[in-house]
Amino acid sequence: MPMISPEKRRRGIYILPNLFTTAALFAGFYAIVQAMNLRFEHAAVAIFVAMVLDGLDGRVARLTHTQSEFGAEYDSLSDMVSFGAAPALVMYEWALKDMGKLGWIAAFIYCAGAALRLARFNTNIDVIDKRYFQGLPSPAAAALIAGLVWVIIDNGLTGEDVRWFAAALTIFSGLSMVSNVLFWSGKSINLRKSVPFIVVIALVLAFALVSSYPPGVLFALFLGYALSGYVVYIWRFMQRRRTQEAAVAPRDDEPAP
Repeated sequence: MPMISPEKRRRGIYILPNLFTTAALFAGFYAIVQAMNLRFEHAAVAIFVAMVLDGLDGRVARLTHTQSEFGAEYDSLSDMVSFGAAPALVMYEWALKDMGKLGWIAAFIYCAGAALRLARFNTNIDVIDKRYFQGLPSPAAAALIAGLVWVIIDNGLTGEDVRWFAAALTIFSGLSMVSNVLFWSGKSINLRKSVPFIVVIALVLAFALVSSYPPGVLFALFLGYALSGYVVYIWRFMQRRRTQEAAVAPRDDEPAP
């Protein structure tokens, strides 16, 4: 007879991924509290911590075979706090508060965009290609906001100095989340597959690069990721346009009318 019944063991295992989700939720709530206390650098770092924890809960659930409807819904609610409400409030308190209506409208556009992005993701999860995200993922949008706050503070500036750029970036992030632009998801990467030794070296160099100047490198990485979707979208649009023009263009061997 086993000392622990299978039913109790199964219920105990399901706690594990939800612990990561709860930790991500706490990090998002902590970011809001720190923004209210005007400790914006701590708030920005907390959002990045929430992002790491959010990336772990799903993988832990899949590795331990503990996926559940409750976990999926709980993860969405946690994401709304950590990557929707928290970045919007942090940015508003840091740079947008003194801009009047434009400030809170920009923050609301971001918050509403995050909510709509999460709702669309939950309804289209079985429809869209797994290799791509439809719209900018909410963690990446939150990383844009937190990265800007962190890098500006690290360079001795204030939110007042960059408030117009901060408002534009906030609106851009909010609209990008509800756009139809496709962003690479990274889910096609098989972590269990063997890779060449050069890949391991590249990972070591990537960690070294991030650790050399975390605020600037992280902000640059996520800004590049946010722009990559639009670059690919424009490139594909131009390719389709060239293909259509080539299809309707008369051939050289056809007689002229």
